[in-house]
Amino acid sequence: MIKYILIALVLALVGSGIWFWSKTDPQKLDFADRIAQGASEHNQAPLTRIAYGDDARQKLDIYLPKQNAAGGSAVLIFFHGGSWRDGEREGYGFLGRAFAARGFVTVIADYRKAPRVRFPAFVEDTAAAIAWVHANIAKHDGDADRIFVMGHSAGAHIAMMTALDPQWLAAQNLTPDVIKGVIGLAGPYDFLPLTSDSSQIAMGQWPDLMETQPITYVRGDAPPLLLLTGDKDTVVKPRNSKILSEKIQKLGGQQQLRIYPDVGHADIIMAVARPFRQKAPVVADVVNFINAH
Repeated sequence: MIKYILIALVLALVGSGIWFWSKTDPQKLDFADRIAQGASEHNQAPLTRIAYGDDARQKLDIYLPKQNAAGGSAVLIFFHGGSWRDGEREGYGFLGRAFAARGFVTVIADYRKAPRVRFPAFVEDTAAAIAWVHANIAKHDGDADRIFVMGHSAGAHIAMMTALDPQWLAAQNLTPDVIKGVIGLAGPYDFLPLTSDSSQIAMGQWPDLMETQPITYVRGDAPPLLLLTGDKDTVVKPRNSKILSEKIQKLGGQQQLRIYPDVGHADIIMAVARPFRQKAPVVADVVNFINAH
């Protein structure tokens, strides 16, 4: 009997290992967050696979706080990274739980990817997701007048494009002031020439490449920006956040720049998950920014 129990345990462990290593990096991070220090800090099940468009990628998940503020809670919409070609919202439950636990209605939105689509399809999706949230979030006790957008890497690029260039929200019959603040985690905002294969595939066909760059649309009346980056980021160098910060500041806009020491490109999003929050105070900085605005 003991022999068979041991065999069963070995098979279970092997199966668990295969399951774990078959997952994407964000899904592994989400799993680590779930098991860290016992029970999750936020156990309420999210509302999942809500369509904001007709495409299979045009879906979002909503993480609700346990208690909503009177008049509705502030709303945070997050767009994941992945070089405009990879990634999925399902891996970012750790982020949804982290900010829902701090009182925000948190939306994790997916979008169409290259090479199936090219620029500006993923920016159009960003605006469409924001429009859906603005029209519907009150049904989930969110305050449509307090919407903040946030993204990591390519997600920060499309979030910033949507916030700075009014044409994308205008196509959804919205004005830029629907966004009360933008949080960029290690975002590419000024990255010409296109040197990576992923950026060339996603944007290289566009006639005027300057139109693909958030830095092109800097304006003094932009929503307040929180630009977070790490000084060890070699994927999206900190100069992107520095230049955007300087240009917004020169035009009289509101911005905050934080460069975390010894933090790389993946570290900055890992710091949102419970096992890795010692890497950088990303959660606290985002919460303070939203509360201040």
